[in-house]
Amino acid sequence: MRIRIIGAAALALAATGAVLASTPQAQAATAIPAHVFAPYFEAYNGDSLNGLSQQSGDKYLTMAFIQTASAGSCTVYWNGDTGMPIAGSTFGSDIAAIRARGGDVIPSFGGYAADNGGTEIADSCTDVNQIAAQFEKVITTYDVTRIDLDVEDNSLTNTAGIDRRNKAIKLVEDWAAANGRTIQFVYTLPTTTAGLADSGLAVLRNAVANNARVDIVNQMTFDYYDNQPHQMAADTKSASNGLHAQLQQLYPAKTGQQLWSMIGVTEMIGIDDFGAAETFTVADANAVATWATQQGIAELSFWALQRDNGGCPGTGGSDSCSGIAQGTWEFSHIFAPFTSGGGTPASPTPTRSTSASPSPTKSTSPSPSTGAGLTNGNFESGALAPWTGSLCSVVSTPVHGGTKALKAAASSADNAQCAQTVAVQANRTYTLTAWVQGSYAFLGATTAAGDTSTWTAGGSTWTKLTVTVNTGSSTSIKVWLHGWYGTGTIYADDVTLT
Repeated sequence: MRIRIIGAAALALAATGAVLASTPQAQAATAIPAHVFAPYFEAYNGDSLNGLSQQSGDKYLTMAFIQTASAGSCTVYWNGDTGMPIAGSTFGSDIAAIRARGGDVIPSFGGYAADNGGTEIADSCTDVNQIAAQFEKVITTYDVTRIDLDVEDNSLTNTAGIDRRNKAIKLVEDWAAANGRTIQFVYTLPTTTAGLADSGLAVLRNAVANNARVDIVNQMTFDYYDNQPHQMAADTKSASNGLHAQLQQLYPAKTGQQLWSMIGVTEMIGIDDFGAAETFTVADANAVATWATQQGIAELSFWALQRDNGGCPGTGGSDSCSGIAQGTWEFSHIFAPFTSGGGTPASPTPTRSTSASPSPTKSTSPSPSTGAGLTNGNFESGALAPWTGSLCSVVSTPVHGGTKALKAAASSADNAQCAQTVAVQANRTYTLTAWVQGSYAFLGATTAAGDTSTWTAGGSTWTKLTVTVNTGSSTSIKVWLHGWYGTGTIYADDVTLT
């Protein structure tokens, strides 16, 4: 099966500044969320990692790719460019800035160019200990908790390389355990519409034989090259159902839900390398986002962040645009709510409420909502407090009811989060609601376990958002509303927590 062709150009971007941790004792403050949207960032074309993270609003990014400079080498670089070493001077300040905003990165080894050219680390290096050392160097230099291994093309038939890679994974997992680290390994593999081909399964069988723990199997649900008609969202589901059955054979002790939590999906947004017959649309994205949340899969991604725009209608397989008519960052906005932390199920992907008519009246009292300590949820006090947010204010129009509402004026650099901390009871489920107006309005809450949220693409009428929040061990939570980077102002009113 022919598979995607990506990652061939040399890196042009070298961030300078902060040097990240480089000792085995260091540890990233927060593990990657249990359910995460982390699109691939093409780290070879001169774009700003932190800049595109801010512009798109994507907090988690998978960075492609790391490989050796030449076949036979045991030293890795970003895109195999010796001028881009694994060091804090390369991408360090960008990663630090992303973490400061609550996100993180996932370095990815391999990719088609490396797998095709013999520069994937386990194909290139014949010393298992040195392969493990290169993994450890990336982990300690950037203080990451997850590594992606993109294995395709010739790497799928290099049985010696497969065995070396899995032996090295086992060594790194033992090293991490001995040093109090958390590290996860993801295998990104091509798929058929019915599950992995036998070459991909062989990679996983060898991992089991070597006692190498594989945390996530991430399918590339595109570039099928089978000359068949495709409905890409349906194909994603059928491929994942097939993978689930395959994982059940490999890991018989795991429950069905545990197996779903091992599955990842990477789409190629728009027209893929095969051509128009394999086109992943905005409608497909909405369907996959809903399904991924319902199934509780581990990871949702797409190739690639720089393609998330409609700049080249009709063009297939471009590195810089999707080839379809779409809004800039539209796929990012659809997939973003999938991310949730602490192992709790992600919030259902929201749909536009059909009940958009405003209620005619509301209480002018700023009393707390029933059952929780949320105050000034109707903003009738005329003041923002206890809500906070530098781009947040109280306005007189538009309103959902009464005479006041909340305004969140998102900019190109800030999504304008308006929040307040609310006292709650531990181990209880609350319902958070708000009426919102404007494009890309988000409603959510942060507990000790992570974020739970919902959103709507919205428009000029009022839409009701509702999200269920389980407090777990938390006795206080942060309730928040915000817009989205570069999409303008949103308004909110009649916020309740019951």
